[in-house]
Amino acid sequence: MVRQRGAAGTVLVTGASSGIGELTARAFAAHGWRVFGTSRRERPDAAGVEMLRLDVRSDESARQCVAEVLERAGGIDVLVNNAGTMHEGLAEETSIAQAESVFAANFFGTARMVNAVLPEMRRARRGRIVNIGSLAAWVGEPGEGFYAASKAALARYTEALRHEVRHLGIQVCLVEPGAFTTGVLDAATSAERVIADYDGPRESARRTLHEVLRRGDDPRKVAALVVKVAGARSPLFRYGAGRDGRWVPLLRTLLPQRLFDHLLRRSFGL
Repeated sequence: MVRQRGAAGTVLVTGASSGIGELTARAFAAHGWRVFGTSRRERPDAAGVEMLRLDVRSDESARQCVAEVLERAGGIDVLVNNAGTMHEGLAEETSIAQAESVFAANFFGTARMVNAVLPEMRRARRGRIVNIGSLAAWVGEPGEGFYAASKAALARYTEALRHEVRHLGIQVCLVEPGAFTTGVLDAATSAERVIADYDGPRESARRTLHEVLRRGDDPRKVAALVVKVAGARSPLFRYGAGRDGRWVPLLRTLLPQRLFDHLLRRSFGL
């Protein structure tokens, strides 16, 4: 297969049917990339994005998706792992099956896509992988513990992977958005149980989370940052996106644990 590239290269963006993924795919197209986007359901091509069907929870689906891109374009310069799910629920009220589902999409789905593209990138001795994490990886916010845990696991996996493939000419980066108005809660799963002892904290956590996301930043800023990271000559490991994406990790690092805990509990009304 003859390698066909856009002016800037070929990029595969998972979870490109809505939100940050859709905006990111469109931003790549606007910058001259050949763009393949994915969705769990069949979607028509749009705005310079060739849509493919992908379920990141399936090994076979991941292999077929990557094979389709390689067949059409001859190679993959950049993989953007954006597909994932949001879960709202206190820890004890969330079933283990639900928790496993969160990790299946947010963590193992990313690892599955990485494993699918690495053979071609190793052969070419070049490539870039951009994993979309979350500011939640830095803070165990009440009401989204399993989501935060999946993103924290993703961060450490991404860091290790970066070192493992560097000598092969493959660069790995992590973009961690803070609060953005993407409508992510519209598709979020919720805890299956309701335990009366948690009525107060549950409502406080829910109210705080919804208000923070309602006042979130413009998600187009994340899309622009991902495109920038994909084209950077010497990319960093981690990029915080948004106002809180920059200062929360700094506070977490510098503040004493007791003070940080106090501020977190006060902000959530606990």
